[in-house]
Amino acid sequence: MHVAVLLFAAALPLTTVALDNGLMKTPPMGWLAWERFRCDVDCEHDPKNCISENLFIDMADRLAEDGWKELGYVYVNIDDCWSSMDRDKEGRLQSDPKRFPGGIHKLARYVHDRGLKLGIYGDMGTHTCGGYPGTPLDKIKIDAQTFADWEVDMLKYDGCYSNVTEQEQGYPLMSEALNATGRPIGYSCSWPAYQGGLPPKVNYTQLGKICNLWRNYGDIQDSWDSVLNVIDWFFNNQEVLIPAAGPGRWNDPDMLLIGDFGLSMDQSRAQMALWAIMAAPLFMSNDLRTISSGARSILQNKMAITINQDPMGIQGRRIVKEKNGIEVFWRPLSSNASALVFFSRRKDMPFRYQTSLSKLNYTTGSYKAFDVFAEKTVMLKDSTDFVVSVNPSGVVMWYLSAPAKRHLRQFYKGGRSRDEGNAIPSFIL
Repeated sequence: MHVAVLLFAAALPLTTVALDNGLMKTPPMGWLAWERFRCDVDCEHDPKNCISENLFIDMADRLAEDGWKELGYVYVNIDDCWSSMDRDKEGRLQSDPKRFPGGIHKLARYVHDRGLKLGIYGDMGTHTCGGYPGTPLDKIKIDAQTFADWEVDMLKYDGCYSNVTEQEQGYPLMSEALNATGRPIGYSCSWPAYQGGLPPKVNYTQLGKICNLWRNYGDIQDSWDSVLNVIDWFFNNQEVLIPAAGPGRWNDPDMLLIGDFGLSMDQSRAQMALWAIMAAPLFMSNDLRTISSGARSILQNKMAITINQDPMGIQGRRIVKEKNGIEVFWRPLSSNASALVFFSRRKDMPFRYQTSLSKLNYTTGSYKAFDVFAEKTVMLKDSTDFVVSVNPSGVVMWYLSAPAKRHLRQFYKGGRSRDEGNAIPSFIL
């Protein structure tokens, strides 16, 4: 434990810190406005898509009525550009009176009545990234209490227009202030994204004590190149990131783009599969009113969600990186199960990749492999070579059940993969 963490812990009053708020023991799931709707405030000319209470009411209705809520997609999250440009006479934030005439508290009640939760956005700088009033150090307590009074369930706390010193003070202070309200509020910190995402500038031990999830990297954009950039950063730095994650504390690679404009169906399945392997929060940013049946089927895939929501909460890793453009990812799961993803970076044609479970360091035995997207089951012996056909920029994802009547102990042996010396999993009976 770093000295800074000890000093911070000693300074806290006898209240729970964010990790102990009982929330987000599995990665949170829901819908978030930013990537799809950004800071569109032109409700006169674009009333269906502008940031207004009507947009969030529409999305709450869709989550509640179209089978999303039952799968775990319960958060309806407001992002930037929701507030008035001025605080009220008591110094509190207030919603834009034209775009949110009912106010945030009324919207929260609407969302709660449908069995959902409401998230809101703040920024610890003088202004939000979109130029709206921020929540700097002297406003943290009043804004935390305001969010609690409004019955908000989650806060995303951004870092635009703030410096390193303010962030070092502000992110822990907001954690303390949220807990002091007495209302359980999930806390998403953007702090590491503003400090490069890696030690020594980022202290993941401290983050795990004060935040439920955190953005490590830059904003995702609606393109496959952007998704690849996120994937590369997270798995190139997996040795640092994996120990930081666990129940109630998650690395956040940002929103799911599935159902927007930039990804093919294969690329959409790839994002869903790899976010599940990473134990990532699943926040869709799309238009649920017009989403295609293909995109819906990917986002509502029950086995992909089950893998993502595994209660052990262990973040998965890349175990093979072939020169031919195929990569293999692995995640240990509860009940002696595991997940594998075969991912192709190729751009030519479907590639027939041959391997065996023993080559992937599975122990001796027979396994049941369920193909998550094809929804087919095959029985495999560890020593039997098999072939998976992986489409360009696509995936094959398997859920594997362990050998019957055997107890598997999973750990990282420190063996070497065929790519760049990554540790690979060993299964010992």
